[in-house]
Amino acid sequence: MPLRNDVIPLVKEPRPPPQAPRPWILPSLFAAFNVVLLLVFSGLFFAFPCRWLAQNGEWAFPIITGPLFVLTFFSLVSLNFSDPGILHQGSNEQGPTAVHVIWVNHKAFRLQWCPKCCFHRPPRTHHCRFCNVCVEDFDHHCKWVNNCIGHRNFRFFMLLVLSLCLYSGAVLVTCLIFLLRTTPQTLYLDKVIAIVVAVPAACFLVPLCLLLLIQALSVSAAERSCEGQCRYLWGYNPFDQGCASNWYLAICAPLGPKYMAKAVWLQRVVEPDWVLMQNLHCPMCPSALTPSAVPGPASGPQPQPLALHRPGNAPPGSGEAAALQELPAGPVLPRPREAPR
Repeated sequence: MPLRNDVIPLVKEPRPPPQAPRPWILPSLFAAFNVVLLLVFSGLFFAFPCRWLAQNGEWAFPIITGPLFVLTFFSLVSLNFSDPGILHQGSNEQGPTAVHVIWVNHKAFRLQWCPKCCFHRPPRTHHCRFCNVCVEDFDHHCKWVNNCIGHRNFRFFMLLVLSLCLYSGAVLVTCLIFLLRTTPQTLYLDKVIAIVVAVPAACFLVPLCLLLLIQALSVSAAERSCEGQCRYLWGYNPFDQGCASNWYLAICAPLGPKYMAKAVWLQRVVEPDWVLMQNLHCPMCPSALTPSAVPGPASGPQPQPLALHRPGNAPPGSGEAAALQELPAGPVLPRPREAPR
């Protein structure tokens, strides 16, 4: 059959060779060291400056700093062992033989194939090179806790940053008040420990406040840290539902079931001989495809219907895989392959 100018043959892409797993001992030890560091400095703080203030009638300082320490420790440990929103791995027998497009606020996104997890990733789902998993609504990988920050633990991350800011500020103020109250006294050990505790609290307070401000602005605009260098080409963010709705989705919305299997159900393995590719845009950019604009196949077996997605009552952008709804419309576009020489 002669080749046409507007058709391209199709082949399966070769799978990349398996890579050796990254060492996990050092990141895990670093995360455990951060927990121990928090316990050590907090123990010194409550044993010396805070104890002296409480013994002299200043009970407001342990009453304020105590619950803040409990909240900080709880959020830190919870973030270390939380599930960021890991998606199920697909079957090894499946491959990137089809193009899947889903719609978010009247804009089309082409699902990217993950060669390591073997399924097409929903929007805002990325593969973490440190954890070697695909995380739903991926924001970044936090080395301080050795865990990804995604859909299911983003609220724990915000709680940790907020509690660290409040706890560091309270510790710094308490140590400064203790040093001022004990100026005429000769409490050398207590003063040295108060300075040792106040210095790291002051050093961490400024970057933590900046991080909290940046994350608050990102949540208000429904942006993610990993998307900082990839802005939307059409001039607006389709995941932005307004400041109040964005905060509700990030902090208060139900998380849904774990390990969204519908992200894998979107796959359809088809292998037609030829397909028109003239209206298929760059795979790394959101495409403005519509079901009526996609041309049909020139020959070969008919492709299966495309699984389209429209968000339900909950707006997209937070837990996108949880709101996937399959609607039959339009054809599946397989990926192009090189013509036989």
